[in-house]
Amino acid sequence: MKKILSFLVLSVVVLALAACGSAKEEETNNPTSGSAGESETEQKASTTITVGASNGLHDLILEQAKPILAEEGIELKIEPYQDYVMPNQDLESGDLDANYFQHIPYLEAEIAEKGYDFVNAGGIHIEPIGIYSQKYKSLDELPDGATIIISNSVSDQGRILSLLETKGLIKLADGIDKTLATVDDIVENPKNLVIDNSSAPEMLVTFYEEGEGDAVVINSNFAIDAGINPIEDSIAIEGSESPYVNIIAVRAEDKDNEAITRLVEVLHSDAIQQFIMDEWGGAVVPVNE
Repeated sequence: MKKILSFLVLSVVVLALAACGSAKEEETNNPTSGSAGESETEQKASTTITVGASNGLHDLILEQAKPILAEEGIELKIEPYQDYVMPNQDLESGDLDANYFQHIPYLEAEIAEKGYDFVNAGGIHIEPIGIYSQKYKSLDELPDGATIIISNSVSDQGRILSLLETKGLIKLADGIDKTLATVDDIVENPKNLVIDNSSAPEMLVTFYEEGEGDAVVINSNFAIDAGINPIEDSIAIEGSESPYVNIIAVRAEDKDNEAITRLVEVLHSDAIQQFIMDEWGGAVVPVNE
């Protein structure tokens, strides 16, 4: 009888040790199984990408993408900028993983001038450039010799002069690359317009608000940031056929980065594109390319 009892006790001990070993093995193979309070999102491996963006428009669009990416384990950090110089410098230095503030001709000009090894990871939207005036309600009202204040940025000037040509105010020389046009390329100027190209782009809103010149040409991101509605307040505006698409730019080595690729896909989603239309009512036009 004692032998039987001893055998039974030994069997119970062996079974208990085996069960304990199985539990430990399961915990080793599935270390999150015991964390009942840990959410599924917290259990995912997290990737962080830092993106520089113009303040007041680009950063707001990125904010809409942030929670969508977070559900997929991608943390999006947004660094706002007020200028057009530092975002590319910080991308080159590695302080940023990508930036979102510039259109394609500006990126191409920066690469040509400064030798950046950057690529376009995807086009997101167009900000139609507008002509504004405190004195006149249409371009037809502009008097002979009127002064039009434009950006001193070389990459902006071709775009602005092309707009003035489209609106019938000037004619540019045939056969030139109009994205690189300068005032020297104007061959017809029937109203003898004075094109003042001495001002930094971030100062143009101030000149418009203070009534400087007869008209001021302003990039929509600066206008919107100042509470100016490009559709309602401009006396003329660029069409949606504009080639000046705002893009996500990255270092060439990161062109296939999975997190950045996913960011672009999210920005191309119906939800984000509808947000852009709802938020700016056509003053910012989403693209998917």
